[in-house]
Amino acid sequence: MRTTLALFVAIVLLASCNQYQKTPSGLAYKITKGNSKETLKQGQFVKFNIEYKIGAKDTVLTSSYGHIPGYMVVDTTRPAKHSFLEIITKCGVGDKVAFVMSVDTLKKLGMIEYNDMFHAKDVINGRVEILKTFASQQEASADLQNEQVLEKDREIKELKDFTTKKGIKTQSTTSGVLVEVENPGDAMKADSGKQASVLYRGTFLNGKEFDSNMDKTKPNNQPMVVVVGTNAVIPGLDEALRLFGKGGKGKIFIPSMLAYGQGGQPPVVPAYSNLVFDVEMLDVTTPAPPAATPAPGQPQPKK
Repeated sequence: MRTTLALFVAIVLLASCNQYQKTPSGLAYKITKGNSKETLKQGQFVKFNIEYKIGAKDTVLTSSYGHIPGYMVVDTTRPAKHSFLEIITKCGVGDKVAFVMSVDTLKKLGMIEYNDMFHAKDVINGRVEILKTFASQQEASADLQNEQVLEKDREIKELKDFTTKKGIKTQSTTSGVLVEVENPGDAMKADSGKQASVLYRGTFLNGKEFDSNMDKTKPNNQPMVVVVGTNAVIPGLDEALRLFGKGGKGKIFIPSMLAYGQGGQPPVVPAYSNLVFDVEMLDVTTPAPPAATPAPGQPQPKK
């Protein structure tokens, strides 16, 4: 019985493998057709979802599914190697593509190097779904902006659900950052243009720490000194610090689109990571004005 079952599984797997075709570079792929009878053409702007996984555990390298789709223009003048772009003009809107990339081939092409993630003889399993085409770049850009808004809305909802479940009372900033103000501190807040000296601890929603300067036993840990409103820190943190004065303490919940967003901060912060910061405001001051720069042709100050 066990032998018969194993043979059946082998036959099914073989039949499945036979559905895959190969590109000249050796990329294995299978296209599941949608309803469109037209394939993509040179110069078209395309919206798509894509995902890459690697290893026996199918570790996700990157995925746009459930987040912001990808956008590109079809360019057949620059043929790709060992990529789903090799067969992009075989696809139409609604089509789904499964593909398999060889890490060894990518290494030979100079596209990756062997490391802790990519090993010899590994394969990368990918999938793509063609969602929509646009007549112009302006239409594609407008659609992307709408997707970015939807992504931030999803993240804010996730944070609201998280804080509600935890019984954390927060207030929302204009952009959607949630802030639990444990102690607002002095009346003079860290408004735009003020210099803030801050202790912080950054974690993911699961509590895992990714950065902190709160451990005073570590000699390299110093307060973060930042002039608010100068884009010196991620937007969500910059906005939330304005709720605190000297002596203030609180917890800041930042949607990824107001943090590191779609790209993350590899290898520490994955893409689309909502972040939590415990903060303590040590001081709020007015920074000294920058030294005047002499006009061209004017004498330089003596040192």
